[in-house]
Amino acid sequence: MGKRKKLMADAMKEARKTQYFASLNNVPTSPRKMRLVADMVRGMDVDKALYALKLHPKEASGRLEKLLLSALSNFKEKSQGGDESTLIVKEISVDSGRSLKRLQTAPQGRAHRIKKRSNHVTLVLDNKKA
Repeated sequence: MGKRKKLMADAMKEARKTQYFASLNNVPTSPRKMRLVADMVRGMDVDKALYALKLHPKEASGRLEKLLLSALSNFKEKSQGGDESTLIVKEISVDSGRSLKRLQTAPQGRAHRIKKRSNHVTLVLDNKKA
């Protein structure tokens, strides 16, 4: 590894020490449906986000609530019981995962392709800027 690359890697490692994240892979929901709920909580306080996800009727909100609780648990583990009232949802990204390709029967002996999409969600918590 070159010197410049090593310095950049060290800087990224230092920056990650103050960020707390959790990720969820291969969620069997389409990325478009998950992004609708993810856009709602981006930038919110953690308490408000948990409350909003608990009351939201979409199925994706249950999965995101569980992911947010996991990131909060990672925060408590990493910071040895720090103050969680100062946390916000800094980043939440929804990327498309693998697609399962299936066939559905159609009239006159034909078949239609169906893509069952999945996604990967990464949630990053950070302290509020003073």
